[in-house]
Amino acid sequence: VRLVESGGGLVQAGGSLRLSCAASGFPYGDNIMAWFRQAPGKEREGVACISPDGPIAYSDSVKGRFTISRDTDKTKLYLQMSGLKSEDTGVYYCNVETIRPERSFYWGQGTQVTVSA
Repeated sequence: VRLVESGGGLVQAGGSLRLSCAASGFPYGDNIMAWFRQAPGKEREGVACISPDGPIAYSDSVKGRFTISRDTDKTKLYLQMSGLKSEDTGVYYCNVETIRPERSFYWGQGTQVTVSA
């Protein structure tokens, strides 16, 4: 099982970035896929998630600015971020919660997003 994020970087406030996560090694496709982030000195928080059958949820802080999506074979997860603010700065992590064969959580290594004022 492997999750590899990419697409982070430095962007000015108001700009956009697109994060990608490549998932491999999962035997089943009915997983919840999500993005989390962790700002310096703060706890990791959920940003957006997408359920196996499609329902999507966003944190209030990113609603209307970020869009989560995935490809049809559920091996790639994306996070389109627009209208970025300095408070969006942090390390962004891809997360997969499996249901089969057992409930488990998997994390990528993270990708840094820095928004300059």
